[in-house]
Amino acid sequence: MAALGSIGSALALVGLKVFLAAVTGSLGVLSEALHSGLDLIAAILTFLSVRISDRPADSGHTYGHGKFENFSAFVETGLLLATSVYIIVEAFVRLLFKQVHMQPSFLAILILVLAMFIDIIRSRALARVAREFPSEALEADALHFSTDVWSTFVVILGMGTVWLGQRWGMPWLQAADPIAALAVAAIVIWVGSRLGKRTLEALLDTAPEGLQKQVLEAVMGLEGVISTERVRVRRAGNKHFVDVTISVPRSASFEQVHAISDAVERRVGEIVPADVMVHMEPRAAKGEHLFDAIRAIAARRGLSVHEISADQLDGRLFVEMHLEVDESLSLREAHRRATELEEEIRALPSVTGQSQSATPRVNIHIEPLGTHIASVNGQNREMAGLGRAIEEYISTLRNEYPELVDCHEVHVRQVEHKILVSCHCAMDGALPITQIHDVTGELEIRVKEKFPLIARVTIHPEPVEER
Repeated sequence: MAALGSIGSALALVGLKVFLAAVTGSLGVLSEALHSGLDLIAAILTFLSVRISDRPADSGHTYGHGKFENFSAFVETGLLLATSVYIIVEAFVRLLFKQVHMQPSFLAILILVLAMFIDIIRSRALARVAREFPSEALEADALHFSTDVWSTFVVILGMGTVWLGQRWGMPWLQAADPIAALAVAAIVIWVGSRLGKRTLEALLDTAPEGLQKQVLEAVMGLEGVISTERVRVRRAGNKHFVDVTISVPRSASFEQVHAISDAVERRVGEIVPADVMVHMEPRAAKGEHLFDAIRAIAARRGLSVHEISADQLDGRLFVEMHLEVDESLSLREAHRRATELEEEIRALPSVTGQSQSATPRVNIHIEPLGTHIASVNGQNREMAGLGRAIEEYISTLRNEYPELVDCHEVHVRQVEHKILVSCHCAMDGALPITQIHDVTGELEIRVKEKFPLIARVTIHPEPVEER
């Protein structure tokens, strides 16, 4: 609607100025009429470009249609410069070779003052809409019409000077009209150069001044971002596109990395409304813990490790862990994977730095990664009786293990000729998990010693208050 209103006011101004140019014969007024004619063409182009640029992205224009606004401004720049050349040539012709009689009048000056006020009103209206709905085309129109105010003012001065010259008998003041036209041409060239520079920058994807640094500093301050590797910014019409490459902790989970990416998108959106693309690079965080580094190495190799431990004796670092591998692998294949993992762990700076007097040692326990879902052979009275016996036995161990409160939910099942036991043990919820883990491990060993037929015991510890 703002662009459409601009077309209507441009039509009115062109009509007024063409009428005045025909009546007065003023080159200044003619140059203003041509300038307003260009403004009319520019307003029409702006209206069309705004309508097209508002279309959503499609398969042929995946970044949207915003560049149509920049193209419109490029065409306007060419028209402005062409008009300036015509005005300059005609002004020098009138100054040096040809005399054109002017008929200035108070009515003509009054009409030009009216045109100046129309330009003031529409330039302010367009500038307000351009700020509310960021639009380069509307902003360019507002810039045009704000300079029209000054160019019209110059023409009024020129016409007034010629009128005074005719009344006071000073014919040499007739030159004020082509000089005013040259001043209008200078204003048009100045506007065109500014618009052309901005249009060229937009078409060449030049980043808006200061925006790249602002985004870089904002992203660097976010939690989970180790560093910002690269920021790229481009603008198409009233839309910005921002590509950010960041470094994130390599030990972070996929969900954590996704949350960091969302935080980056939100932060950039607070600076400038934009379509944001975030690319993450895994990096070792400063001061990364040895165990996190080991997990990151294993994850990169597609391996699963647990029960990582490390101790130091006489200057040598011992690292131990459990490695889960595909149960279909042979020992040779599984050992090769474990050896490759050991070699990379030994090369870690945090490992070599702590083993000062001897080569660090890495010991890996290899076990199958469970993927097979076994079938239970079925319950019978003997299994139920064994469960009660296990529950009673664990209850007798409370004197030896004060952390233990009671044992419940004992389940015994025979799976593929193996007896498996699982149960819940209530313990003091305030105790550290390391102490609880040691206790459950010892209880599992004691149960297997008491009942040798049992292949595996799994104890689930829980706070006594949540039983």
